[in-house]
Amino acid sequence: MSNKPHFQQPTTRRDMLRDCGVGFGMLAFASLLAEQAEAEKKPTNPLAVRAPHFPARVKRVIFVFMHGGPSQVDTFDPKPLLTRDNGKPYPFSKPRIQFAATGNLLKSPWEFKKYGQSGIEVSDLFPHVGSCVDDICMIRSIYGDNTAHGGALIQLSTGSDRFIRPSMGSWITYGLGSENQNLPGFITICPTLGHGGVQNWSSAFLPAPYQGTPIGNASVPASRAAISYIKNPETPADLQRMELDLVQNMNREQLQHFGVDPQLEGRIQSLELAFRMQTAAPEIMDISQESKATRDLYGIDQQPTDNFGRQCLLARRYSERGVRFVQVTHSYKWDQHGDLRNGHSNNAKEVDKPIAGLLKDLKARGLLKDTLVLWGGEFGRTPVAQGTDGRDHNPHGYTMWMAGGGVKPGFVYGATDDYGYYSVENKMHLHDLHATLLYLLGLDHKKLIYRYGGRDFRLTDVFGEVHQGIIA
Repeated sequence: MSNKPHFQQPTTRRDMLRDCGVGFGMLAFASLLAEQAEAEKKPTNPLAVRAPHFPARVKRVIFVFMHGGPSQVDTFDPKPLLTRDNGKPYPFSKPRIQFAATGNLLKSPWEFKKYGQSGIEVSDLFPHVGSCVDDICMIRSIYGDNTAHGGALIQLSTGSDRFIRPSMGSWITYGLGSENQNLPGFITICPTLGHGGVQNWSSAFLPAPYQGTPIGNASVPASRAAISYIKNPETPADLQRMELDLVQNMNREQLQHFGVDPQLEGRIQSLELAFRMQTAAPEIMDISQESKATRDLYGIDQQPTDNFGRQCLLARRYSERGVRFVQVTHSYKWDQHGDLRNGHSNNAKEVDKPIAGLLKDLKARGLLKDTLVLWGGEFGRTPVAQGTDGRDHNPHGYTMWMAGGGVKPGFVYGATDDYGYYSVENKMHLHDLHATLLYLLGLDHKKLIYRYGGRDFRLTDVFGEVHQGIIA
């Protein structure tokens, strides 16, 4: 036997890849099995109820949207120094980018007074909402990034003012499903067709069943708003079912033959839901069942509250039947670059009583404790004048409010500066608003994700903090 030492030949990269090839294959196979097992856990119905990430404080959301941008300093954010210094130059720097040229400070034409046991101040524009202030959490420190209606509204609706993303109603329905399998999880009543239009209730890259279902649009009176093609008086339901089964069988054969097709899968689900909605939706749309007292509460059959009152009542009717997210839109009236006094006065007269009616009705029915009502516009207005009687766009500090389960009632959170231009205390960016909204629904905004185009997306993108200061 030789006493010479034995030296082993070094392993090359090619040898290593050859020897480990089987191992890589096993890893890939294990990953496929895991994905298949995870897919089998998912409900076949995309709108099936899903458990939240942690115990939820509310089950559903009603978003009362004021399209155009109501002025915070004329509604819910009183500024005594603005009144004192009316006509003087704004003493701090104005934003580097402004939507239009503005002048000196402009005091509010309306008086503020305290309401309820909480003593929160509300302007004379909203006396009915003021009577509900002990149920409201007033957030006076919202801010966003875009000074134009389109970008600001898209950011409020989807979390991004640059790219087409799923709307918050779609994200919420994706995360929680719907409590009523005969109705969509997300409904928008008389939505605006401008400033992004359908993108504001789109599911974008989320599966099609999470798309918002519009009832009418902003150009149609609420009394005539309807879900398109919800009735078919010419074909009996049993024959419709036979026709639908034929179409669905062909669609499913297509899926089996060609594999995964999200658009076709969405079409299959939407056709099934549309068939079921024929029995559920018409009954909800028929508000003649409501008592005269309830109709009066919302200002229905009265002017100028009838139109928005019908929207708010429909929101309650859909919410109590398990729709997860309902939006009502007062469009497009709050953009007072001029004629502020008349414009805001007329707008408030149309919505003040219906909004208060919605809050009072939800509370009387025991629904407010697990329903979150969110009020606001895409931005606020400047405390400085545009012309002699107008205010420009202001995304830098404005007011939105919440009412219902999970938030502190009769509570003011955050603040703008002494004149109401910038958010300065407990600043709540729109990403924070979305994160907090999801938190109240039991969803962790960092875990509510969807993989698309090679990356994980979420409503809050890579931002957002939950503001525990408003949580009850």
